[in-house]
Amino acid sequence: MAIIHNVEIVWDELMDAFTSGLSDRVYFLDRYTGEIFFVPATADDDEVWRQMETGRDRFLEIPRFDYGVERQFMSAFIGAIQDKGLSSMLNNSLGGRKPYGNINDILSFFPEEEERLMAMKDDFFASRVKNWLEENNLFTVDSEARLSSRM
Repeated sequence: MAIIHNVEIVWDELMDAFTSGLSDRVYFLDRYTGEIFFVPATADDDEVWRQMETGRDRFLEIPRFDYGVERQFMSAFIGAIQDKGLSSMLNNSLGGRKPYGNINDILSFFPEEEERLMAMKDDFFASRVKNWLEENNLFTVDSEARLSSRM
């Protein structure tokens, strides 16, 4: 039987850790305190890694950012753009072909599309984080409300 700990997790910190593209850090969530922290991936201190391993019921490793998933997400976003010229520029940028530039730079000239992308990204990553929390028997306030309404 799993023990449930009622802890407060700072959502913005969890989202930052979940979406961090920094490969030199391994992020963890302390199930007992709700604290989000990282250990340098290159840490030579075997004791730190031993503590993380033996404390698996307490310390939950936060998955690394998945660039492949982001690329698929961006492809879907670009595919839904009605303006064929903008869609072509963004596709070229996603494919790494210059002189079109960075996707964020291009979208800065198209504020409606930029806002739509930000909203879609927020929803997408929030959904992934909520699913990850639920897979690890951690629930958000929204999840708890849905569970209690089913009973």
